Amino acid sequence: MQEKLLDILHKNKGKYVFHEELASNLDISPEEVETNIDKLKELGYQFDFSSNLGYRLKESSTLLLPFEIKRDLETKYIGREIHYFSEVDSTNNMAKKLAEKGAEEGTMVIAETQSRGRGRRGKKWISPEGGIWMSTILRPHIPPADAPKLTLMTGVAVAKTLKKEFGLDVGIKWPNDILIGNKKVCGILTEANAKFNTVDYVVVGIGIDANVDTKIFPSEVVHLATSLKKELEEEIDRVKLVQSLSKIFEETYEEFKSGNFPDILNDWRNLSTTIGSYVEVRKRLGKIVRGEAIGITNTGALILELDDNTLRKVISGECIHIEK
Repeated sequence: MQEKLLDILHKNKGKYVFHEELASNLDISPEEVETNIDKLKELGYQFDFSSNLGYRLKESSTLLLPFEIKRDLETKYIGREIHYFSEVDSTNNMAKKLAEKGAEEGTMVIAETQSRGRGRRGKKWISPEGGIWMSTILRPHIPPADAPKLTLMTGVAVAKTLKKEFGLDVGIKWPNDILIGNKKVCGILTEANAKFNTVDYVVVGIGIDANVDTKIFPSEVVHLATSLKKELEEEIDRVKLVQSLSKIFEETYEEFKSGNFPDILNDWRNLSTTIGSYVEVRKRLGKIVRGEAIGITNTGALILELDDNTLRKVISGECIHIEK
């Protein structure tokens, strides 16, 4: 009933819709209209009210609620099932629990904030209000060795979306950071679960600093990160961004499944800010490798030319661009 009520208000955006009209169209009593309006307010929707019992949906109703995202969503399966939370420890953790219970491919978890968001190698990811914190369940029929390719694929989808929607000069830092200039605006964390040498599911986590005020970032992060709000000098429509990203993500994933990963990898190379840069890769147990990034393998490993002119393939690690 609430979705039907919202649908009427959306179709009459900018206009007041009166009590009697809503009651008649929904075939409910005026008291039930009021009850459903109250329930929508509890979810976070905001309304303007006229003196003669008319309702108008405010433009400021921008929570990432499932109905809002699915209303104009142009996908076949990505985001068709959405689990929404005002706060969750980690959208990836929640998505993994759903995947273990058999959630279908394309199921999405979205939260307004995360209390224990994670980046690569277990690093804490700051997830305040105004961002987009989402995880999507994929079930590709691939060997575990191919799972890292999905990180590169996701990076391409996010970068293409931000370029298309906002015309921003976006780049990708190996393996999973989306940059505007030299500052991070988005991180990607993919986690795969395999059974019998085949991937059972992959959870793709995407965290975008959309309408985040960068002034709240810790001092050690503030000079390394940015937000879409800061770059564009205005707030963006998060619902439309999720819709656009979901569409481009699905299209790119379909390319991946059809065997077109070489084309996706070529797009990644064209978007890369790492290739051609001198970098330091910090690996586990404190090991550090330095060299010029000269390319990437077909499986996503970074190729470094070390100072002694030897080549080294790096599969994982924290990559930092530095001056030689």
